[in-house]
Amino acid sequence: MVSATLPSLAEVRGWLAEIPDPEIPVLSLADLGVIRDVAWEGDTLEVALTPTYSGCPATAFIRLEVERKLREKGIDKLRLVERLDPPWTTDWISAEGRAKLEAYGIAPPQPAGGPARCPRCGGTDLERVSQFGSTPCKAQWRCRDCLEPFDYFKCI
Repeated sequence: MVSATLPSLAEVRGWLAEIPDPEIPVLSLADLGVIRDVAWEGDTLEVALTPTYSGCPATAFIRLEVERKLREKGIDKLRLVERLDPPWTTDWISAEGRAKLEAYGIAPPQPAGGPARCPRCGGTDLERVSQFGSTPCKAQWRCRDCLEPFDYFKCI
């Protein structure tokens, strides 16, 4: 880094919050909760990431985007670590992230195991079409009120 002053952790978290999730770009990595921890270890920035599941194909891309963003901001000494314990859970999706999902047309995860309402019309007469959706973390549902299909982000 050119400056002797290291950026604050809040500033670094703000930069990381600008990175969209590669599979659901309406969410940032921060909204999704995959940014586990950010800390300075001397003059080295350590960023801990937890993928949404251990086989997530987006993990390598996420690492590249985090590194690209931080290098762009002048971070020279950087260590990215993957933390799998405890495993990621949908509980880590922020309230803002849940609202963004619903506004985007994806029903956010619910502890009961199914969507609370249709993200399109708000209807509550719903049926599961398939346990599998456009990505492994989603299921396909349909609203019987508006007859529109929609993705539901499964509770993990």
